Formats: sequence, structure tokens, C-alpha cells
Amino acid sequence: MKKIILSSLAIALVFSLKAQKTDDELANDLQLNTITTAVPFLLIAPDSRAGALGDAGVASSPDANSMHWNVAKLAFVEKEMGVSMSYSPWLRQLVPDINLSYLAFYKKLGDKNAIGGSLRYFSLGDIKFTDEQGNAIGDFNPNEFAVDLGYSQKLSDRFSAGIAGRYIYSNLTGGIDVSGTNTKAGTSFAVDVAGYYTNDDAEVFGQDAIFNVGLNISNIGSKISYTDDAIKDFIPINMRLGQSLTFVLDDYNTFTILTDFNKLLVPTPPIYATNDLGQPILDDEGNRVIESGKDPDVPVFTGMIQSFSDAPGGFSEELKEINISTGLEYWYNKQFAVRAGYFHESAQKGNRKYFTVGAGLKMSVFSIDFSYLISVTQNNPLANTVRFSLVFDFDAFSKQNNE
Repeated sequence: MKKIILSSLAIALVFSLKAQKTDDELANDLQLNTITTAVPFLLIAPDSRAGALGDAGVASSPDANSMHWNVAKLAFVEKEMGVSMSYSPWLRQLVPDINLSYLAFYKKLGDKNAIGGSLRYFSLGDIKFTDEQGNAIGDFNPNEFAVDLGYSQKLSDRFSAGIAGRYIYSNLTGGIDVSGTNTKAGTSFAVDVAGYYTNDDAEVFGQDAIFNVGLNISNIGSKISYTDDAIKDFIPINMRLGQSLTFVLDDYNTFTILTDFNKLLVPTPPIYATNDLGQPILDDEGNRVIESGKDPDVPVFTGMIQSFSDAPGGFSEELKEINISTGLEYWYNKQFAVRAGYFHESAQKGNRKYFTVGAGLKMSVFSIDFSYLISVTQNNPLANTVRFSLVFDFDAFSKQNNE
């Protein structure tokens, strides 16, 4: 069981990585207080375009991968139909056989609306189960997946709204008994609510520009549990707000600047009171006494509202819970793209800091995208992460066949 627990925690490690303290942080006695949730694979950037832009994508131009970033963008997609396939080896610094696969599609229903869907599959590799004496009792391939279906509608020439439903399945143990407790696969249902604004007639510093703003609150759903009697865990409810500004330099060259702000809408772990021996102090009902912060064992919507004011360190800690993604994208003749980005997370909240680079090549029927992650912090399991995406343009395919 230790092996399956370690492999499962490897996924959560991406979102709760303990920081390598700098000299200044050591001097200030920084207290780590990371936020962890179940099924963190839902927050992984699945496609290589956004992966090369520092994981920014809520306000980027619409494409087949908009289901993950902002379903509302689909109403403004130019083509009638598209499909994207992405693959990424994951956490290869820790485990050699973890990977994420992603399949997404969209279909325009008219000039003002569109539907989309996606399938995300996360494999944790092969695990060998052993009993307390170390005897092998079986092999299993822990895995998780999510199936999405979304709808997007234009509300005006410049604004759209969208909603998506999601079924989440997480099987980490294969039903094996743990210390006499029967485990099960965790399941949950969630929704995304999104909005998108675009202005293709903007002018910045005398230059023609396209300005977009996007908002997506994703994974609003029920808690998840892997046993019948265990406390249920929040899934990663996330608010993403961002903008993109594209400078149209001429008929052949465009340059885009993107910025996303992310905040988990789940409770922050409080600081519990302890006695002089470091043991937890309990109240009359046997619950741990909270010294600073708020009780995290609350209903989903209470936790979402509470997440804006429950950090033990007050407003300054709340600000540290906002992750920043920024990216640059250059297109030549709408056929070749070069991308770069940066992702920043406070050292107190996980210390994920990395640069990203990538490129894209658009052919007549399909396009290929690639991204590569360069970690800034030491011993980051995300270091050297590679993503590949293949996007099919069915409009171009139909046009080619008709000719």
C-alpha cells in the first residue's frame, strides 16, 4: 500500500510542492501553507499551445482546446468543426510511466452558438500492491478520467457565455482493502461557468489590435471520497481571469501578450493550536482547536465563498494564493507560431515557478504544436515536461476533398 500511496501523492505533489527556501525566506521564517485537493489532474494544462504560454489560455483566441480553458470562447471560433489530440508524459522526474492524454472537439451550430466536448485520461502507471509483510498481492494501473460536454452562446457581437458539465472518475486503489477498510473509486459531477469578451476593432498605441477578456470558474462540484466512511475532499474548484492583447502588425505578422490569474476556490488549511509539547489541543467534542484561519470542513459553496477570507495569514496570504501565468505568441502568415511563457506561484503556496517555450506549425488540414517546460526551482518534478498536440481542421479537410 505504501507504493500506491506514494504514487497517488506524486500527483498532488505538483500542486503542493514544498519550496526550496531562499536565504531571505529562511530569515523571515516562512511558513508553508499549501492548498491540496483531490483529482488535481483537472488543473493540468492539457494542450501544448497553452503549455507553451505559461499555462495561460482563458482569453486566448478560440481553438479546439477551449473546453479546458474557457468554454465560452467556442461561440467565436472561426471554423465549423475541429478536433484536437494532446499527449504529455508527466512527472518523469519522479515516476517513469505517468502520462496525460486529452481529446477535445467542437462543432458550430450556427453563427451564434457552438458545442464542445473533451475526454481527459490520466494514467499513474503500473503499481504492485503488497501487504504489511511486503508480499505481493496484485498489480493495478491507477487511473483517472473526466468527460466534458459544453455549450457556448453569443450574447452580443462581442460577448459570449458558456457552461460545461463534467463527470469525474478516479480509481487509485482498484478496490483493495486498506487496514480493514474497503476502498472504492471516487466520482464527482462538476460544472464550469464562463464568459468571454472580444474586440477586434481595438487600437493600441496607434496599432490595430484585438483585445480579449475571459473568466472561467471551473470544477464547481461535489466533494470526492475513496471510502464509505472517510471525510470527503474538495475537488479543485478554480477561478481563472485573464486577458490577451494581439497586435496586428501587418497582413503576415501578429504578436499576442497574454496574462491569466488563477485562484483555487477551496478552503485554506488553518493553523491548529498545540500545547507546549507540540500536541494538538482538542475541544470538548474532540475536534482540533483552530488558532488562526477557518474550519475547512464546510459545504462546497460555503468553501468557495470562504476561500476569499480564510487564509491564516490574512489578506497578504490571500494574495499569495493567486497564481500568475503570462505568455507571448508570435504568428507569421497564420502558419508558423513561436511561443514563450512564465508561471509563478508563491513559495508559501507551492513554489511552482517555470518558464515555457514552444512552437506551432499549421498545415492545410492539421496543425502540430509542441511545448517544453524549464523549471526555475530546484528538484521540481515538472522540470523538462514535454507536451504534443495535433489539431485537425475539418473545414479545410472538406474543402480539400471537394476540390
